[in-house]
Amino acid sequence: MANSTIDALRGGCPAPFFNELMFPTEGGHVEGRLCAPLGRLSCCIPCPMTDWAYPDDFDQATGAANWVNVVGMICCAFLLISWIVLPVDKTHRHYLSISLTCATVLMNLGFIIPLAAKPDQCFNEITPHGMDTSSVCATSGAFLLAGGWAGIMWVFLRALSLHLQICWQLVVGRNYMWFSQVLGWGIPVVGLIILLVFSGVSFRFGATCHINHENSLADFWIPLLVFAGLTVIIQFATFGYCIKVYLASLTDNSATTEGSGMPSYSNSIRTMTPRQAYRRIRRVIQLQWRGIVIVLIIIADVIFFAVIFVFLDNTVESLKTNPAKALPWAACLISSRGDKDACLDKAKDLVVSLPTVTAVLILLAMNGIWLLLLLGRWSMVTGWIDLFASFNGNRTKKEFVSVDARMDIKQDPRSYEMLSRDSGKADTVLTPISPTKSPTNRGGRQTPDYFGQTARYQPHQRSFSSPRPPQQLHWDTMSGQEESYPLPSMPPARPYEHQHMNPLGMNRIEKEEEIQYAGPRSQYTQPGAADFSRNHVFI
Repeated sequence: MANSTIDALRGGCPAPFFNELMFPTEGGHVEGRLCAPLGRLSCCIPCPMTDWAYPDDFDQATGAANWVNVVGMICCAFLLISWIVLPVDKTHRHYLSISLTCATVLMNLGFIIPLAAKPDQCFNEITPHGMDTSSVCATSGAFLLAGGWAGIMWVFLRALSLHLQICWQLVVGRNYMWFSQVLGWGIPVVGLIILLVFSGVSFRFGATCHINHENSLADFWIPLLVFAGLTVIIQFATFGYCIKVYLASLTDNSATTEGSGMPSYSNSIRTMTPRQAYRRIRRVIQLQWRGIVIVLIIIADVIFFAVIFVFLDNTVESLKTNPAKALPWAACLISSRGDKDACLDKAKDLVVSLPTVTAVLILLAMNGIWLLLLLGRWSMVTGWIDLFASFNGNRTKKEFVSVDARMDIKQDPRSYEMLSRDSGKADTVLTPISPTKSPTNRGGRQTPDYFGQTARYQPHQRSFSSPRPPQQLHWDTMSGQEESYPLPSMPPARPYEHQHMNPLGMNRIEKEEEIQYAGPRSQYTQPGAADFSRNHVFI
């Protein structure tokens, strides 16, 4: 009964082909049929086409690539959970890294969903499923294309951020962050809506749905490759600038303020020597080399995938417009009564080779693994160990305590320790200062205990000083003043000395030595009159 039904569907076409007129014109992705005229009949190759153009291990190769996506998904999940749970000093998280990882997760889901659902790729014997007839196809295709769009946008924004920092000495801050969020997620969402409306997705290449040929160049591939090309141009322009600065630094003999103990204004382009610019660029690259490598890897993967898939798409479409190219392969299938293994040598000119297809799928699947290797840090592992240890009551202290903390600082000032400004491995620095209590006022108000609390050194960005141990301070205000600052001797005050002075007039003040050694006052001098025979002071 089944054989008679299949023979009826063939409609006069030789095996393994089917007559197109025996199938409805609606349902599935009708444009995805691969048919060619044979006499007066229109005979179509059975669905899916990959089962006839590739060897039997094609499904095993694509399935292995999908399992690599599972491993990449686990790596991305570890990064995202670590960035959410662990503190920033353990993970060094950044919104550019988080967003790029989320884009990779979307791309991985495009391959993992068909692996779990195992959907039927064909609507009938010659028609593949489309997004209108298969929810798995619509979901996997949307995740794959959205992840590709988002991945390209976030590597573009990452390359642009590095270019602005190195070549233009601009500090990317909050404004660039909001600009990146709008551009990095807005364009993929708009692009996904446009391509689903004007092109759609269907089962064309394995168990994952890909974009259809109709309008695909205009609404997906060309915009995607434009941003990929801009990313490559920006990245190599940055590399060219770094090489230029490096070559200029080799011939620079001017004196530099770096390491001389004097403050340098490195943010000024006009006052920066080539050697200073090279050192600043080298520091930026040392911090950003992981992001640079990630940008190059993802750009290479996406461009490789785009070129291979566009070539495969154009090859399949050329068979519809020029069926004569497939006549040797079709004649071989007819003569061998559907033995595809005998005709694989004639089909290799019509499709992309299996090693190339496997390499493209595995490279796309490994993006999550590369993210973990380049954006992950060993401090994440230690952070998880500390987190799990805290659940068991073995929470490790974050404070840094000096080895000689029990020593008295009055006896040995060298017991004072402080982390360097580049360490950053301890949150709190404890010094062995004894908790001296400040004097307490008996009226009820107390002075805060500033000297018993933990002091943390916060160096300024342009500070050229180094931390010093605390000095010996004496809080006894009366001790030692007699020796250090002796007070001048004052004559004993006499009562009622200036009692009869007129504050608005000129008054005479006799000097001390005059009072002691002066002779008797003249008898001709009237009381109250000035005696000019002696030295006086008038005020």
